[in-house]
Amino acid sequence: MAGSAVTIRDVARLAGFSVASVSRVLNESGKVTDETRESVMKAVNALGYSPNIAARSLSTARSQAIGVVLPDMHGEFFSELVRGIDRAASESGYLLLLSNIHADPAMADHALAAMRGRVDGVIVMAPQLAETERERALPRGMPAVLINSPGNQGHHALRIDNAGGVKAMVGHLLDTGRRTIVHFGGARQNFDAFERQQAYREAMAELAPELPVRVLEGTFDEASGAALAQRLIDEGLPVDAILAGNDMMALGALFTLRNAGVSVPEQVAVAGFDDVPLARFLDLSTVSVDIVGLGTRAVELLLETMNAATQPPRTELSNTRLILRASTQKAT
Repeated sequence: MAGSAVTIRDVARLAGFSVASVSRVLNESGKVTDETRESVMKAVNALGYSPNIAARSLSTARSQAIGVVLPDMHGEFFSELVRGIDRAASESGYLLLLSNIHADPAMADHALAAMRGRVDGVIVMAPQLAETERERALPRGMPAVLINSPGNQGHHALRIDNAGGVKAMVGHLLDTGRRTIVHFGGARQNFDAFERQQAYREAMAELAPELPVRVLEGTFDEASGAALAQRLIDEGLPVDAILAGNDMMALGALFTLRNAGVSVPEQVAVAGFDDVPLARFLDLSTVSVDIVGLGTRAVELLLETMNAATQPPRTELSNTRLILRASTQKAT
C-alpha cells in the first residue's frame, strides 16, 4: 500500500491515533505532543502517504498560496527579492502567485482583487502607491506584509535603512576627496527614491555644508542612469562623483562614462545602492541590502500574521552596509 492509495485512516491505524489527531499533526493545527507527532510522521513515511492538497485546502479554508505584488519584475533587485520569498514560501509548503502592477493604482486594484480567495495572504511592495491607494486595493481582512511602502495601516512592514546607507556612502565619497557629488534620483513619487534623495541632501548639509548639492531625477533603470550621465558629459562633466539612487542607474552611468573615455574613478567616482549581483562583477561600489533576506523575512512575518499571532503590527528596518570597490577608489 503506497502513494495515492493510502488514506489518512491508514496512517491513523498504523500510528495508533485517531484521524483527528493525525489531521492536527499534518495541518499543524491544534496542540499535539512531540510523541504523537513523531509517531504520526513515522507512519506517514512508512506508508508513503501524500495528503490531498486540494481536499486539505477545502477543509482548512487555506489555498496554500501566497500572493506577491511588485511594482516591476524587471531587474536584479526584483529577481533576488522573489528568490528570497520563493525559498521561504517553499520551505513552508506554499506556492507563489505573482503580479506586476507597474506603480498603477488601477492595476493594483485589479491584481489584489484577482487574488481574493486564491491566496492566504499577500506581500506587497508598492513604493509608488500612496497609502490610501494601497489600502483601498487590499481586500478587507486579507493578511498582508508591506515592503518599502509608505505607511503601514496596521500591517507588518519592512523597510530598508535608506538614510543610514546614503549617509555612509556620502561620507565615503567625501573622504576620498570628492567635492562635487551629484545624486541621480528615482521618480519622486517612489518611496525609496524620495527617502534616498532626502538622505543625500541631509548628509551633504551635515557633512559638507559648504559644498554644492545637485539632484538629477530619472527612473530606477539603466537607460535613465545612462541618459543622466550623458547629460553631465554634454555639460563638460562638472562633477567628480555620482551617487545613484540604485545600482541599475549607477551601472548605466558607468557604461556611458567609460564609453565616452571618462576615467572611472580617476575623473568621476560612481556609486550605487542595493548591491545586486551584477554590481559585484563590474566593480561597483554600493550600499548593500540583504535583498534575499528581505524576501525571506517578509514570508516569516506573513506566516506569523496568517497564523493569528497576537503580536501587534510593527515596522522593521533592514540594515545596510558599505561595499567599496574599484569605482570609488581614492581620487589622486
